Amino acid sequence: MGKNRNQLSWTEARDLLRTWRENSERKSREIVELWEMVLMDKMEQLGNEKYLVLEQVCVAALDSYRLPLAEYCIKLLMREFPGSLRVHKYHAMHLEALEMYEEALDVLDSIVRRDETNAAPRKRKVAILKARGRAADAIKELTEYLKVFMSDQEAWHELCDLYLKEQEYSKAAFCMEELILHNPHNHLIHQRYAEIKYSQGGLENIEIAKTYFSQAVKLNPNNIRALYGLLLTANQIATSSKSPPSKKKEAIKLSEYAASQIDKQYKSKVTDESSIKNLEGLLSQLQLEA
Repeated sequence: MGKNRNQLSWTEARDLLRTWRENSERKSREIVELWEMVLMDKMEQLGNEKYLVLEQVCVAALDSYRLPLAEYCIKLLMREFPGSLRVHKYHAMHLEALEMYEEALDVLDSIVRRDETNAAPRKRKVAILKARGRAADAIKELTEYLKVFMSDQEAWHELCDLYLKEQEYSKAAFCMEELILHNPHNHLIHQRYAEIKYSQGGLENIEIAKTYFSQAVKLNPNNIRALYGLLLTANQIATSSKSPPSKKKEAIKLSEYAASQIDKQYKSKVTDESSIKNLEGLLSQLQLEA
């Protein structure tokens, strides 16, 4: 933008906000400045587009903690669209910014009662409950949400995080299993599932973790974290008294493979000789011999 914002005509400012909306650019500070310097006094000249601009400015004001401006926009929108659930959502966000959390939850509950398929207020409820430290309530709300929106992968990730904070590893693993069904070729999801199973402990879970670390490495041979996981799980299986000889032999081979791949990756990326020697010493301690 060649001109200063206060030198723009109202049509140039309008077009700039329109471009940012179309490109989903959340330039909150710039939007508020354009509104106050150029567009606020020209609002009636915007025609029907003024309501889109008011929404845009409202969100920008909330982002910038310009709460009186956000309230002003919400009042104008409510006056024009008194029954709009979308405007009520902005009202809840304003209450949340004012730290009036219970009131915000009441507004969000009223939106959900009117439209159970409205995803946004349900997610806002989860965010508020999580921010308030009410993990159990957030889990309950997110579980109910996923009964309706089962394909929302971000929600499954969020639920997994909440379960991990509560040390509910089996339930967190279930969330990752759902994500694997949605993204069977995503090495990071396989890796995370393996890490959760490894955290659960027990030989059976360690073997599952080894399988999924192996899959993560197969999907992305450069995944150093998965290689370390494969090395650790293979070593545990190989040294376990409960493992049959055939599994021990296979685990030793996997351990050697993982160690060699880790060594190769570090040598290709690290030029410091002392770092390479330290790594070789560490790997020699972890590596098993048949």
